[in-house]
Amino acid sequence: MNLLCPTDFTLAADIALAYAGHIAGQAKGSITLFHAYPKKGTPVGDDEVKKAHGGTIGQVAKGGTLVKMVQREGAYMKEIMAESGNHGMMVVGTHGVQGLRQEMLGSDMLKLVRGVSVPSLVVQAYSPRTAKLARILMPVAGHDDISPLLDAVCTLAKACQAHVDVYQQLVEGQSTSNQLLRNKVFMLERLRKEGIAHAEVNEPVEKFYEGFALRTVRHARSNTVDCIAIMAEASGDHKKIADKEKQELITNEVGIPVLCAV
Repeated sequence: MNLLCPTDFTLAADIALAYAGHIAGQAKGSITLFHAYPKKGTPVGDDEVKKAHGGTIGQVAKGGTLVKMVQREGAYMKEIMAESGNHGMMVVGTHGVQGLRQEMLGSDMLKLVRGVSVPSLVVQAYSPRTAKLARILMPVAGHDDISPLLDAVCTLAKACQAHVDVYQQLVEGQSTSNQLLRNKVFMLERLRKEGIAHAEVNEPVEKFYEGFALRTVRHARSNTVDCIAIMAEASGDHKKIADKEKQELITNEVGIPVLCAV
């Protein structure tokens, strides 16, 4: 599997490269370290690349993974989206809700992962530098078609020999929709067929004022989850609320990586 790793030569991008190296090493893949520079600008020199990523590239290379540097003139997000079609997955770093370099804030990151043609693993500057993807939390999604999410989760889980928790928040006094029930069964059946270790996890919810993202991150943190897997697009009628929740997940305060399927 060839992985796309966009870089703006920040710590977040270097953490992303470390995760890309971990996945590529497990999957016998390669990495394209990709940078787009402004029109009438110039490519970044070898010294800056080495300063930002030299140590991580060296570590990745020790595992036998090839890292190829590609630079292209043009708008950053547009060029990443165009390049993504040549890869199996994107691993990218975001700077959260503060600090700006290029267009890698949380709100723009949500646009980016929706615009690329492959699944994206989003990490942050304070995600664990030692990449570990042994436990994936997959909340039950309400979309009509969750195949892209299952494809992405199965690909990552098989590459990293990960365990998958199929996770659902059950609000006291409320019944689960038929769509969610169908999707949960579909998730469990797909994981069983793929031979992936998994479990069904139901969390009772009593506090209505807490959002889905907050509860999900808290559960993930308490249960040593290494990655949360979601659909990049929102479902249902309340898409503005869902978009806010997804952005909060991507920029979660503890830096848990988030796999976004399209």
